[in-house]
Amino acid sequence: MQKLVITLYSDDSSVRKSVIAALGKQLDKDLPIHEIKEFATADALRLYVDSKKQVDLFILDGEAVPEGGMGVARQLKDEVFNCPPVLLITARTSDNWLATWSKAEATVLHPIDPFTIANKCASLLKANSALAN
Repeated sequence: MQKLVITLYSDDSSVRKSVIAALGKQLDKDLPIHEIKEFATADALRLYVDSKKQVDLFILDGEAVPEGGMGVARQLKDEVFNCPPVLLITARTSDNWLATWSKAEATVLHPIDPFTIANKCASLLKANSALAN
């Protein structure tokens, strides 16, 4: 099995560290191991995406500044052909309507709950691989 690639965008290094710790190296026995590509700026993430490198899942921080993950998610969904699933990290449950606008497939709340984010990521990756087959 080919290694999965998860991209993680947050300007906050503590958010990136908590997500990386929560996801470990393999989310589920039915999924291959993964690597996480970290991005502190939306511009760096866009350069990576524009280079056509593999991405299996986007994790975007809705609270990132100066460019929030919700706007980045919407742009990815509008501009990337067969865009991989997006998981948004939001500050409040009331932000879920914005996550829907951004076309994200799933959300989790700050602070990061390791079990919740790992389970949602695994579900998104499994669903996406099932669609690809």
